[in-house]
Amino acid sequence: MRKVINPFRTDPGSRCFGCSPRNSIGLALEFFEDGGDLVTTWNAGPDYTGFEGVLHGGIQATAHDEIASWVVFTQARTAGWTANLSVDYKAPVLIAKGPVTLRARLERMDGNRAVVVSTLFDGDGAVGSEAKVVYFTVPEHIARKRFRYPGPEAFFEESR
Repeated sequence: MRKVINPFRTDPGSRCFGCSPRNSIGLALEFFEDGGDLVTTWNAGPDYTGFEGVLHGGIQATAHDEIASWVVFTQARTAGWTANLSVDYKAPVLIAKGPVTLRARLERMDGNRAVVVSTLFDGDGAVGSEAKVVYFTVPEHIARKRFRYPGPEAFFEESR
């Protein structure tokens, strides 16, 4: 596994709920590349529950959406925005079981739409939810201008 660098972490204007280390109520997700997958592990605390001890479904959807954007950054090598997010909740995710893990990959490109599939596992490794995220992408030069996309080389140490 190799760590994915968050090139937005030092941007004073970046307060992304999903990935910014400066958002005190956010998830502060960090990502790793593992073969063809992007992976993150996160300790969900009680502030992210719906029913007592159960990870809120909206937080799960947010995590799926966030990892999908990082798949687009690193695998589709551009940026864009979520066109569609579909989550299938398989089982309650009990936070007492430990950190949750998400694994995602680029399933395919359909023209300018990236189709990303993502799975969220509970602390015991059981599937809690699965998502399909369709991301509308733009050419890299537009991503650099409109979304401050730093280019694919900014996400991995050996590329710098």
